[in-house]
Amino acid sequence: SVCRTGGHLGSNLGAVELTIALHRVFDSPEDVIVFDTGHQAYVHKILTGRREGFSHLRQARGLSGYPNRHESPHDVVENSHASTALSWAHGIAVGRSLAEGRGERPRDGRMRHVVAVVGDGALTGGMAYEALNNIGHSAARVVIVLNDNGRSYAPTISKLSGSLTQLRLDPRYVRVKGALKGVVEDMPVVGRVAGQSFRGLTSALREVVEPHVFFEALGVRYTGPLDGHDIAQVEQALRRASSWPGPIVLHLLTNKGKGYAPAEEDDVARLHDYKVTSPRASRSFSEATDTVPVPTEAPGESYTEAFATALLAEAARDERLVALTAAMPGPTGLLSFEAAYPERFFDVGIAEQHAMAAAAGMAREGLHPVVCIYSTFLQRCVDQWNLDVGLHHEHVTVVADRAGITGDDGPSHHGIYDLHTALSIPDLAVYCPAEAAEVAPLLHDALAYEGPSLVRYPKTPSIGPLGRRGEPGRHRLLREGDDDVVLVGIGKLASAALEAAAILESSGGPRPTVLDPRVIRPADPDLVAALSRARLLVTAEDGLVEGGAGSYLARLADEEAAAEGREGPRSLSLGVPVGFLAHGKPDDILESLGLDGPGIAASLYEAARRYGIVEEKPEEERFVEGELDDDSNNNDDNADDNADDVVVDNADHGTDDGGEGERDSDGDSRGRGAGNGRAEGFGQSLFSSGSTS
Repeated sequence: SVCRTGGHLGSNLGAVELTIALHRVFDSPEDVIVFDTGHQAYVHKILTGRREGFSHLRQARGLSGYPNRHESPHDVVENSHASTALSWAHGIAVGRSLAEGRGERPRDGRMRHVVAVVGDGALTGGMAYEALNNIGHSAARVVIVLNDNGRSYAPTISKLSGSLTQLRLDPRYVRVKGALKGVVEDMPVVGRVAGQSFRGLTSALREVVEPHVFFEALGVRYTGPLDGHDIAQVEQALRRASSWPGPIVLHLLTNKGKGYAPAEEDDVARLHDYKVTSPRASRSFSEATDTVPVPTEAPGESYTEAFATALLAEAARDERLVALTAAMPGPTGLLSFEAAYPERFFDVGIAEQHAMAAAAGMAREGLHPVVCIYSTFLQRCVDQWNLDVGLHHEHVTVVADRAGITGDDGPSHHGIYDLHTALSIPDLAVYCPAEAAEVAPLLHDALAYEGPSLVRYPKTPSIGPLGRRGEPGRHRLLREGDDDVVLVGIGKLASAALEAAAILESSGGPRPTVLDPRVIRPADPDLVAALSRARLLVTAEDGLVEGGAGSYLARLADEEAAAEGREGPRSLSLGVPVGFLAHGKPDDILESLGLDGPGIAASLYEAARRYGIVEEKPEEERFVEGELDDDSNNNDDNADDNADDVVVDNADHGTDDGGEGERDSDGDSRGRGAGNGRAEGFGQSLFSSGSTS
């Protein structure tokens, strides 16, 4: 199923036996099992009644790739960002302990357990140690299963992880332990008694080989390491651990990709996450073969590959350039950099906060750090980005891969917050390449900027060329049209903006001028001047519409016009609504939000009609679906009850739609504006747990 749909393959192959043992020993959901990270939970899903759902894994309205409360009561926390499960476990254990103190006990009188399965590099994150400290201090009854496969996405970078797994490699421990066991068992008469002390002997031996009894120093009992693929042994150890009166760690040694030759032979990632890039590739999988189909390349150039090439070129020119990543060297395009400049490459493990603060320190010493990170994981180090990098105006360039709507991994992985966050940090430069060919020149500009900067681009392939290569600090004219209607396509959505303009022109609608800003801040003065002179300004972005790049550019246009004593443009900012978007294909999600070519065209036409920029057409002459229609998903007072409405920031300057928000008959939130003309409303079908704003 995973080879057909894509998903986390190697991680789950390594956790089969331990998950079976967990469900034999513990009574989920009464006994809480929390996975860290959640992509190890496929076997858990199969064992809790969701086997049939794997044919639609990570597909729209199908099974999530992570635990999901709305799928099953056996799923406690979605937990797709690492190193949080121990904090959850501590909180749950404390809650249950206090309930017992109030006399609230299960009717059957059975003790309820809290289990945290920590693996795939989750123990490299600092938050995990904060939780361990508190678990040990409070003596909370938590069973911690350490799934030690020596990896996160790639081999784990951690002194502690290396220290723990010395035992799997140290021949002294294995050899002496085996010899001791044999001698003890062969002792006449006292063999059985001596055997009872064997565990104590091996514990002492373990301390000789590994002197730092890390967990027990924190007040957490440690046992292991054990073969995590031996179900009987793991089951026995779990039963013993379940009776321990305080916190206990069960250390299991596992092999990522266990039992599947293509995964075991993948030295880089052990098929951590298998990607299907085309329907033809997914159909080529045969259950009768032990091979992984080779995905057919999707059309278009990869932004990540363009970045990898550009970074090498920059590093060759600047010996002060260094690269940092948080356990994602392969996915962020740094493997070639690591090979070429190992002394200038830093993988800090799943420790984004440290990566950002360390980069600030490096910049302080004259280096040019490039922090390569998924957009969604930037949220883990916002404080360091703002106060360590931003406040001190350090020369740190953040490269946010997987920006915008990412799709299959769901609400926790959409990279929709980076623009909003970056624009809230004073003087941080923001670069948005609209196509892969623009990555190199914009990376060069970011590195040349004297201060902090962000370069962000999507996971999806680049479709281009869209226009001539841009000049440093300047915007690009992608399509010439009427100056009184300007359409700005930000980053990836420049392509959709061009499509929208073509639809409008071919349908007899407005002829907008289409611009690619390239640099959001510091904005090109000529771009701001052009925007300020327009009668209607429409922006489209694949980030949060609230406080995003579109509203930022609209404000600059207003300020420019006001400085010259002119009225600013009417503006319509299109973007991603505030909410948790469920998993699905990126293009499908964008279409549902009205952020594809037809959706943008419809929104622009409706705004132009409302403001008298185009004449009202008779009902029968209005554009139909596939071109334009009157129901333009721009959430004004005429928005219908379509469940796929897009939220827009409709800053109707000089107007007042007024009115209070209301709910329609389906319970969806329908805003009617709030003084500034902003209206919000979107369908529940796209969102996890019906979350709306």
